[in-house]
Amino acid sequence: MHIYDWIVLALALSGVVFYGIWKSRNIGSSENFLAGKRDLPWWTIGLSIMATQASAITFLSTPGQGFSDGMQFVQFYFGMPIAMIFLAVFILPVYYKLRVTTAYEYLEQRFDLRMRTLTAILFLIQRGVAAAISIYAPSIILCAVFGWNLAFTNFLMAIFVVIYTTSGGSAAVSRTQELQMTIMLGGLILAFVLVLYQLPEGIGLGEAWQIAGVTGKTQAVDWSFDWKDRYNVWSGILGATFLFLSYFGADQSQVGRYLSGKSLKESRFGLLFNGFIKIPMQFLVLSVGVMVFVFYQFNAPPLHFNQINRAKVEKSDQANAFRQLEMQNDSLFAQKQLILGRVTAEMQQNGQGISAEHAAQLRQIEQQRNTLRAEAETLVKIADPKGDPKDKDFVFINFILQHIPIGLVGLMLAMIFCASWSTTASELSALTATSVSDIYRRSFVKNRDDTHYFRMSRWFTVGWGIFIVIFATYADLFDNLIQAVNMIGSIFYGTILGIFFTAFFLKSVQGKAVFWGAVVAQSIVACLFFFVDKDAYLWYNPLGCALVMGIGWVLQQWQNR
Repeated sequence: MHIYDWIVLALALSGVVFYGIWKSRNIGSSENFLAGKRDLPWWTIGLSIMATQASAITFLSTPGQGFSDGMQFVQFYFGMPIAMIFLAVFILPVYYKLRVTTAYEYLEQRFDLRMRTLTAILFLIQRGVAAAISIYAPSIILCAVFGWNLAFTNFLMAIFVVIYTTSGGSAAVSRTQELQMTIMLGGLILAFVLVLYQLPEGIGLGEAWQIAGVTGKTQAVDWSFDWKDRYNVWSGILGATFLFLSYFGADQSQVGRYLSGKSLKESRFGLLFNGFIKIPMQFLVLSVGVMVFVFYQFNAPPLHFNQINRAKVEKSDQANAFRQLEMQNDSLFAQKQLILGRVTAEMQQNGQGISAEHAAQLRQIEQQRNTLRAEAETLVKIADPKGDPKDKDFVFINFILQHIPIGLVGLMLAMIFCASWSTTASELSALTATSVSDIYRRSFVKNRDDTHYFRMSRWFTVGWGIFIVIFATYADLFDNLIQAVNMIGSIFYGTILGIFFTAFFLKSVQGKAVFWGAVVAQSIVACLFFFVDKDAYLWYNPLGCALVMGIGWVLQQWQNR
C-alpha cells in the first residue's frame, strides 16, 4: 500500500479507539460496564445492532459470494423483518419489565438456575467460536497482503478492540459503533461507485446488470424448494427466521445492544429499523460483488484470487498444470472480449438488450471458466492438503488492492477493520456480561462488593480476547466465511430459541423437562450437522426449536402422570 493509504487507515482506526474511550469515560460500576447506562436513542440502537451483525465477514466475504453465486444470498435475510416484528411485540416487553442485564437471567426466574447456566454455556461456546472467526476474517487480509504471521496479526487485530471494550464496556461498544457504521456504509457506497466508474465507456449500471444477468448473477429470488439448497425463499423465510429470532432474541451480543435503550419504545424502533434496512444493505453488498464480476468481464481476472495459494502451487509439482489452466483462462478471456465488443456496440447503437445468441456464448464461456477454476482448486488442494482451496473471500480484497486509487484503498481497509471491530467488541461485551452475571457472580463468587465485579468484568474481557485470538489462529475455515458464522450459529441457535420459546409460550413446562429436552435436541442437531448434512443448516434452527418444545412438553406430561 501507498503511504497515503496507511495514513488514512491509521487515522480512521485511531479515531474509532479514542472516540470509544472518550464517550465511555465515566463508566464506574459493573452494571454500567455490562449493560451500559440504558440511555441510548433508537438510531444508536439500530446502528449498533446493524454494526454488530455487519462484521468484516459481511464486507469481505459477501461480495465474493455475489461474485460467485450472484444475488441469491439476499434471500437469507427475507425472514429478518418477520423476526424483528415478533421480538418487538412479544419478547422485548418481557426483558424490559424484568430489567435484566442478560437474556439468560429471565430463564432462572422462569425455570431454575440450571436452565440459566445451561443456556449461558451454549451461548458462550457458539459466540466464542464466532468471535474468533470475526477476528480471523480481516487477519487473512493482512497475512495475504503483507505476509505477516497469523498469530501476530490476530493479536494486532484484537488488542485495540480489547483496549476500548475494557475501558468502557457496553457503552463504549455502542458509541463506537455509531462511527464504525458510518465508515462502513460510506465505504460500501464508495466501493459500488468506484466499480461502476471503472467499467468501459458506454457500460452503465443498466448495461452492467444485463451482462451479469446473462449468467444468472442477478436472480435474487428462487421459489423452488430443496432441502439441500442453502438459499431459496423457503429457507430464507422459514429457516432463517428462526435463526434471527434466536440471534436477536436470545443472543446476548444483540440483546445487550437494545437493552441499553432509554425506553421500550426506543428499543423497539431500533429493532424495527434494523429489520427493514438490513435487506437493502445486503442487496447493496451483494451488488458490489456482482459489479466486480462485471468488471472482470472487461479486465483480465486471475484464475485463482488467493495469491498465497497461487504461490504454493508454483513451488509444487502442480505448477505446470496450473500454468496450463491459466493459459486457457487467458484464451477464454480473449474470446469473451470479442463477444462483449459486439454486445456493447449493440447496446449503444440499438438500445436493446443482449441477443440470445450472444447470451448463450457468454454463458458457455463462463461455464468453461468455472470448470477451470474448479480444476485450479483441485491443484491447490493437492499442493497444500491442509490449506483452504477456495478463493471467494479474496475476490473483493484483490479488487481493492489492484484497482482502487491511492488513498481510497486505506478507506476500504478501514471499512473492513471497523466491521470486524464492531462485531468483535459486541461479542466481547456479551461474553463478559454472560460470564460475570450468569456464571461467575451467580454460581461461583457471590455477595462481593461492586468494585470486585467491576474489576473482574474487565479481566473477563481480556480473557475472552485471549481466547478468540488463540482459537482464530488454530481453527480451520469453512468454504466461505459468511456461511461459517451462520453454520456455527445454526448448531446452537435452534436449541437456545426452543428454550426461550418454551419459557414464553409453554407455561406448563418446568425446568427439569425443558433441560432434558434441550440436551436431547442439541445432541440430535449436532449429529445431523456433523454426520448427515451441513448444507441444510438453516433448517436446523426450526428443527432444534421444535425438538426442545416438543420433547420438553412430552416429558412434562410424563412427569405429571
